[in-house]
Amino acid sequence: MRNTEAGHERRGKHRFAIQREVRFKVLESERVITTGHGQTIDISSGGVAFETSENLKPGTLMELSISWPVLLDESCMMRLVVFGYVVRTQMRTVACTIERYEFRTQGRATPTNRAPIDRTLRRWVGAIDRSTNRQRGFEYSAGLRGIRALGV
Repeated sequence: MRNTEAGHERRGKHRFAIQREVRFKVLESERVITTGHGQTIDISSGGVAFETSENLKPGTLMELSISWPVLLDESCMMRLVVFGYVVRTQMRTVACTIERYEFRTQGRATPTNRAPIDRTLRRWVGAIDRSTNRQRGFEYSAGLRGIRALGV
């Protein structure tokens, strides 16, 4: 934890600024109640902050689908799918936990729909590669292989 200008930082995990398109579903009793879209602000291993025009309440169960800027096998677009709960809202900003996540393929990429690689993402994946993979022996297979294949 660290101190900030506004006071003591409560988060125990470092957040990485990354702006990506996000689509979401509000879930209740295994049913989709509503859907919406927005833009991520930052992400950590424990949560995602994003902006949306939808009014979401704390405690709401959500499925977030975030565009991933790296291609699988240099040709297949991916999305990071996150399940979690809204913990706080402020104006248009929503903070959501990450209870479970997975990568899903989205379709073949063509030269016109390839997303540029974000510098922040390069640093984030590099940090994960150096620390998490060595500590846990866990490989973030599609994400890391895709970034390595692009020469990051």
